[in-house]
Amino acid sequence: MRPQLRLLLETLRPNPAYITSRTLDVLAANPGVTALYAGLDDWPPAQRNIGRFLFLHPAARDIYADWDNQIRGCVARLRALAGTEPDAPDLASLVGELLLKSPDFAKLWERYDVTGRTAAKNKTFHHPHVGTITLGFQGMQLEGTPGQRLGIYLAEPGTPDYDAMILLDMTAPATPASQRHSGADA
Repeated sequence: MRPQLRLLLETLRPNPAYITSRTLDVLAANPGVTALYAGLDDWPPAQRNIGRFLFLHPAARDIYADWDNQIRGCVARLRALAGTEPDAPDLASLVGELLLKSPDFAKLWERYDVTGRTAAKNKTFHHPHVGTITLGFQGMQLEGTPGQRLGIYLAEPGTPDYDAMILLDMTAPATPASQRHSGADA
């Protein structure tokens, strides 16, 4: 991970922000993401993956207000990647794990739904510490990286969602996930 990208994540605070690989591995994140995705930090850094979290972490169903839509979108994006690089080891490993461990993933994978990225939408979370919070989301490809993406959650200043976002950032672990991660840096 380039030092500039780690600095970018920190300067985006209090907005939760992260960088993912093309297969949704969380390569780096600021403290807000660690707090927003309650439970993601339970796993070692090399295991932190948005798809894995959605399908295998017991808290994910409760955290995402629209979990069904989130998992369908996740599988469709992984299917799109499989269409362009079906033998990619990183993709095969993740898909294999999810097929074995998640009946929900297996059922959706068999549907062969394919979609690319869509326009950013608001995401609503039922967070165990701050209650229901709705945040805008923006994702973008990072230039000069092997398919890495920056994801940022946003809220309008002065709103209850913004206040909840501030609270999440303030109560996150003191050492940001971006500084603890060492396994998948690219």
